[in-house]
Amino acid sequence: MSATPDSNFRLEQACASDDSIQQVHAQLQKTKPEKTNGYSMLPLALLGLMCSAIFFGSIYLAHYSLRFDPLVYNEHANRAKPGAAKVVALTRAQLGKKVFNMTCITCHQATGLGQAGLYPPLVGSEWALGDPERVVRIVLHGLNGPITVKGTVNNNVMAPLGETLKDEQIANAISYVRSEWGNNASEVEPEMVAKVRAETASRKTYWTAEELLKIGK
Repeated sequence: MSATPDSNFRLEQACASDDSIQQVHAQLQKTKPEKTNGYSMLPLALLGLMCSAIFFGSIYLAHYSLRFDPLVYNEHANRAKPGAAKVVALTRAQLGKKVFNMTCITCHQATGLGQAGLYPPLVGSEWALGDPERVVRIVLHGLNGPITVKGTVNNNVMAPLGETLKDEQIANAISYVRSEWGNNASEVEPEMVAKVRAETASRKTYWTAEELLKIGK
């Protein structure tokens, strides 16, 4: 069966269409963008930014979450762990009790009443509660000979403690004596002890009550 003119025309048209499609594909292949070498820095930068946001967000939540209590939000609240011991600041007199127990208690006793005729009482003592610089001198360089306390004469030797105790320890111990057993006198500061220590640095002998009465009030 021979082909008709119409069929031949359609066949030629189809072939022409195939050639056109192939030409278009070839052109697209030539204009296809080439792949760049290496990796783009943009994804890495975004990843770093996300990691930083997560890190700092975690720190913020840990600091301000108040243990994630849904009923409370207070960025200045105390975040101490439940049951944790609170740090309590001791007074100078409280710190001085330890020094007193180590260095003074044998002679002056835990009651502060001393030993009659030998070691004077500290309870209500006009010496302990009077001019603090006199007491500092006694502790630094010791005391020898009779001393009258509350109308009773005591005659013995108190050893110097200036080489053993630091200024703050002396200040604390005297502050303890001046506030214990019903005593009610001002604290003694380490600066006062340092001042008296400097002023009496050349002294090599014990004090006497007579000398001390000429000092201060």
